[in-house]
Amino acid sequence: MRSLSVHTVLYDDVEDQDFIGPITVFGVLEHVRHTYVTADGPRAVTTASGAEITVRAPWSPGTADLILVPGGGYGEGSGVDREIIRGALPRALASAARPGLILAAVCTGTQLLAAAGLTDGRPCATHHVAEDDVRARGGDVVRARVVDDGDLVTSGGVTSGLDLGLWLAERFYGPQAALLAEEVLEYQRRGTVWRAVQ
Repeated sequence: MRSLSVHTVLYDDVEDQDFIGPITVFGVLEHVRHTYVTADGPRAVTTASGAEITVRAPWSPGTADLILVPGGGYGEGSGVDREIIRGALPRALASAARPGLILAAVCTGTQLLAAAGLTDGRPCATHHVAEDDVRARGGDVVRARVVDDGDLVTSGGVTSGLDLGLWLAERFYGPQAALLAEEVLEYQRRGTVWRAVQ
């Protein structure tokens, strides 16, 4: 069975549930290797809840099969807003894009992908409060829990990250893997996965 290397991008004031949901799903799957990264390399990150996470791995997108970008609040002064203004993370994401790499985002994490120019003209989802911002940066926002456009997979707000994780489990390892994760987590997927017609 294929091994999957997932890098989850952290930054100060990242929304805990946005990354914990998918990571919890990935933790059930035997063949997923997970790593936390930041655009700045190893450092301590303080999440929106105040938890401190020490990121030890370097930024190395070439070793990832999937990069997960969680949200970090919305509006002026939010973690996402500060990262967009600072520019380092959007630049790092833009330069990471390559054939074979899947970029995924939860909630307002889609704003970071949009700031990197990675949603231009592409169907994507985000938290409903951020839809206009993503559209203004060129994203074709779809109101769905999960939107799968091949190498760009995005989800709506907060808890939809669980649904994104379960969809990726099914996409990579089949419905049995997704059902196993649902059983272990005692959570059933909500909503429909919107997929681009190929």
